[in-house]
Amino acid sequence: MIVIRRFSIEDAAAVAKLVVSIQRCEYLVDVTLEQQPDLLDVEGYFRRGCGDFWVAVEAPTNQIVGTIGLIDIGGHACALRKMFVAASHRGSPHSTGQRLLDVFNNHCAEVAINRVLLGTTQQMKSAHRFYERNGFQRIDEADLPTCFPRMPVDNVFYQMWRYSKSRQ
Repeated sequence: MIVIRRFSIEDAAAVAKLVVSIQRCEYLVDVTLEQQPDLLDVEGYFRRGCGDFWVAVEAPTNQIVGTIGLIDIGGHACALRKMFVAASHRGSPHSTGQRLLDVFNNHCAEVAINRVLLGTTQQMKSAHRFYERNGFQRIDEADLPTCFPRMPVDNVFYQMWRYSKSRQ
């Protein structure tokens, strides 16, 4: 059984291991933990303004199998960051990625976020398909706001306009 919950400081090492392993081993992205300040300080980086960070945990082993973060960039906009799911927990029957995104979207609605932006890499084709199935549209890097926290390895960008519960 998969449980989605808010990140706690005790999760830091397992989150870093999962994310860096997927980046480097599965997608061959040349990035290290030290090059990712958001992973080195999840609490400080994500939990500002309306931001937050969630983990997907396999019960009863308590193994972290997925992550997703929201960075508040102001103006009712946010950056979706660090969405990673272990290969063993993608798709059916777990739907871990979809469940993480659902928690993310519910949070956006609660805090009146209406624009979601994200950056990813060219290699992550399955992620592109996932984002597009979930209403994200590809945009040019030039269309990103200056406040968007771009990672040096990002070369594909998406956005989704949404409307919060408080604005309906």
